[in-house]
Amino acid sequence: MAHKKANKQFDVVVLGATGFTGKWVAKYLFEQYQGTSLRWAIAGRNATKLNDVRGFIGDHKSSVVGIHADNDDEPSLRALAANTSVIISAVGPYAQHGSLLVKACAELGTHYVDLTGEVPWMRDMIDTYQDVAVGSGARIVHSCGFDSIPSDMGTYFIQREAQLRFNEYLKSVRYTLVKAKGGISGGTIASMMNIVKLAVKDKGVRKLLGNPYALNPDPSFKGGDKRDQGGVKYSRDVKMWTAPFLMAGINTRIVRRSNSLMDFRYGRDFRYSEAMATNSGVAGYLAAKGISVGIKSMAVTSVTALGRKFLGLMLPAQGDGPKVDPDKPGFYYIQFNGETRGGEPLQASLRGDGDPGYGSTSKMLAESGVCLALDALDTLGGFWTPSSAMGDKLLSRLQTKGGLTFTIDD
Repeated sequence: MAHKKANKQFDVVVLGATGFTGKWVAKYLFEQYQGTSLRWAIAGRNATKLNDVRGFIGDHKSSVVGIHADNDDEPSLRALAANTSVIISAVGPYAQHGSLLVKACAELGTHYVDLTGEVPWMRDMIDTYQDVAVGSGARIVHSCGFDSIPSDMGTYFIQREAQLRFNEYLKSVRYTLVKAKGGISGGTIASMMNIVKLAVKDKGVRKLLGNPYALNPDPSFKGGDKRDQGGVKYSRDVKMWTAPFLMAGINTRIVRRSNSLMDFRYGRDFRYSEAMATNSGVAGYLAAKGISVGIKSMAVTSVTALGRKFLGLMLPAQGDGPKVDPDKPGFYYIQFNGETRGGEPLQASLRGDGDPGYGSTSKMLAESGVCLALDALDTLGGFWTPSSAMGDKLLSRLQTKGGLTFTIDD
């Protein structure tokens, strides 16, 4: 079903374009789509900063339209949504700044993508606005950055290949982050700290975070997956020691939600896990142990307000991000392994050509928004995941424009 663009001035608008990730999304759109048929704009609450974004992206003729919109001002958000086919939101932490926009999009039939990794907030948005979005036709797609497109679309890719080769899907898929170079943005840190703060105060949030199926349409679903990896493990897939992967808590839930939204295409007994590789031998074990201890120490420290304040002094502030080196843009390499119920093994790889924290994320988020705006999709209104909403169309965009390379390792 193609998206109807009647009476909409813009195909895509980037809200939060003045933030660290938002300006990189704008830069990507300017470099890839300025002068094409895509009608796009940037939005934020500060006109001076919006003009600074034009300078950052190289828009010396001020050809990109800047729109005033405030995350805390519902009328301005409704006006934006009424005039736009798709809004790309880069305004995290989303639990603090994102709810009014989702409400406006769901009610007015405006498609929406973001890069949130905030499970409790997503659960709240799904429960509150799913029926509204179904009624209006709005497609709401969370987690369209490094959280969780590599996980979700990588699983989609290897499962599609398994079906073609073996005429059946894989019963289990294991994601291993083998190599990566990049940093983390202040917005991601702020979102993580906010989730911890909520969990400390609310037993229900703690229970939700511990539920491997927290984002399934029915979160009470009982499958084969339990808790995410919490310590050091040796992986026969990559022949290295592995540590817990910090983003597994969101990525795994998105992949399981995709399976459920696609009528359990991969099976009701499908299992999915994520880990981060270090190396082989003693050095690899010690490195994995250090990462594991570091993650647990950060979690313990963040329980108290004083601890969160301390971490805030040590980590990037909201709106900031890693140091950008144009000559060394970063990268990542992920390996996927799985087996069919008949015992057939399959291995796939995913390579990203940019820093996962901003360079690659900005491309994935932008192409997700453009996909919703321009491509003919079969999905109706409601809350979706990247793979369940956009499938092959997004996979194609990510490979031809988004800097991702998916391969089957024969």
